[in-house]
Amino acid sequence: MQGISISRDYSSTSAESLNFPVEFPLGRRSKKRAVLCGVSYKNWKYNLKGTVNDVKNMRDLLMSKYGYPKEYIRVLTEEEPDPRCIPTKANILSSLIWLVGDNKPGDSMVFFYTGHGLQQPDFENDEHDGLDETICPSDFWKEGMIVDNDLNSILVYPLKNDVKLHAIFDSCHSGTILDLPHVKRWIDNKPPSGDYKGTVGGLAITIGACTDGEKASDATAFTGKMNGALTYPLVDLLKKFSGPTYGDLFDLMEDTFDKVNYQGGNILKKMFSSKLSQTPLLSSSEEFDPYKIHIEL
Repeated sequence: MQGISISRDYSSTSAESLNFPVEFPLGRRSKKRAVLCGVSYKNWKYNLKGTVNDVKNMRDLLMSKYGYPKEYIRVLTEEEPDPRCIPTKANILSSLIWLVGDNKPGDSMVFFYTGHGLQQPDFENDEHDGLDETICPSDFWKEGMIVDNDLNSILVYPLKNDVKLHAIFDSCHSGTILDLPHVKRWIDNKPPSGDYKGTVGGLAITIGACTDGEKASDATAFTGKMNGALTYPLVDLLKKFSGPTYGDLFDLMEDTFDKVNYQGGNILKKMFSSKLSQTPLLSSSEEFDPYKIHIEL
C-alpha cells in the first residue's frame, strides 16, 4: 500500500470537476494527452488523504510548464461528480486505452497514478523476485487489482515509432510496475520467461516512488498539506529547474528526502520508528544515459 501517513490530515477536498469538458474529445487528437488517477479509498479504513492534492499538482505542472491542453487531461478521482471519472478498475482501463489509442509519431503522453500498490505471486515466470506488482482501483476489493502485466500490454507494447510515454507511480512497490526491461544504471529486467516487454517502436519511461520491495509514504513535511512523498518534490523540482536530466532529477529528489529527514527526523522516529525512507526508481524500454537526456514530458 502507499504507506504510513506521516500526518492525519482529514481536510476535505472540493467536488468541483477537474475535467474539461466532461465529454472527452474523440474526433480529433492532441499530441499531448494525460490520464491522472488519484485513489483515496474514502469509504475504506486504509484511506489516503493526499492523492487529490497530488493530482491537482501534476495537472497544474502539465498545463503550465509542458503545454498539455486541459481538454486532453483526463482526471480520475473520487471527488469527480461524473461516475465515468471515478477511479474504478473499468474506468482506469478504459482511460488507458483512450490515452494510447491511435498513437502517432510525435505524441507525448503521461499516465500518473497515486494510490495503494500491492504485490501478488507471479505465475507466469516473468518476475525475478517471483512477485507481480499491482495498483488498486477504488473498487479493487470487488473487481480486483490491475496487474503489471496488463499495464505493460495496454500502455507499453502499442507505442509506435517516435511516441513517448511517461508513467509516474506514487505508490508502494512501484519500481518496476510497467515491467520495462531496463532499470536505472541499467540493470537487465527482462523476464525469465523470455516474454517481450518493450514497445513496437516508441519509448516508455517509468518513474516509481520506490523499489519493488519498499513502501511509499504520504507526508505533510513539504508544505503542511498531505502529498505523496514522490509527487510533491517531483513537481516542485520540475517547476523550479529548466530542463533537468533524469539523473539530475533523481539526485535532487534524493537531496530533498535527505533534507526532510534531517529537519524532521527526530519527530518521524518518535512517531513511526523510522524516517521517510524510499528510493525512487527509473526504468525504461530503452537504455540511455540519464545524465545526458533532458526530461520533456
